This record gives sequence, structure tokens and C-alpha cells, in this order.
Amino acid sequence: MSEDNKGTERVTFSRGYDVCIMAIDGTWRRDCLLNAISDNDATLTVEGSIQGLNLKEFFLLLSSTGLAYRRCELVRVNGTEMDIHFLRGKHGKKPSGGTSKTEEMTN
Repeated sequence: MSEDNKGTERVTFSRGYDVCIMAIDGTWRRDCLLNAISDNDATLTVEGSIQGLNLKEFFLLLSSTGLAYRRCELVRVNGTEMDIHFLRGKHGKKPSGGTSKTEEMTN
């Protein structure tokens, strides 16, 4: 994990917290232990092989029902330990390919 986020508080679990990672399309799922988490990233220990899985973008499922989750991308793998970064939504951006309501009203 990068230490660049000095202002971000990190929570470390001494025994880990049971979570899962799952493909965006739901084709694969792996059990993991959540070792540490912050607003921007997390460290996981993966149970089972991740060889051949598309880890460019996936979900971190924080509950057994899948109702609490974060969209992630892989940062680094070291054996069974993974560092991941949480992807943010497109909030606050203008819609592309069109004019905004404010632009329409001023024209």
C-alpha cells in the first residue's frame, strides 16, 4: 500500500474480517480476509488461486448477502496478499456529448 495518503485513516483487523471478491459479471468469486482498509484502498489475503482471473476491475463484497460492496482494481499481489484501490463513481462530472441545463437556459 502506498503511504501517500497520510490524511486517510486506516483500520487494521488483527484477525482479519471475512469478505469476498467477485467478478463484475459474477463469473467468479473468492473468499478473502480483509486485513486493513481505508477510504481509498485495502489489503486482502485471498483464499484459493487467483491465477487467470481478470482483476482489472472487480467487487469487494463486505457482507454475505452482497448488499455492501465496493468496486475495486488490483494494485499489487504478493503471494496470497493483495493490495486493492477503490474506484470512484463519476459524480460531479458534466454529462458528455450534450449541453447542460444551464447552457440551454443562457442560449
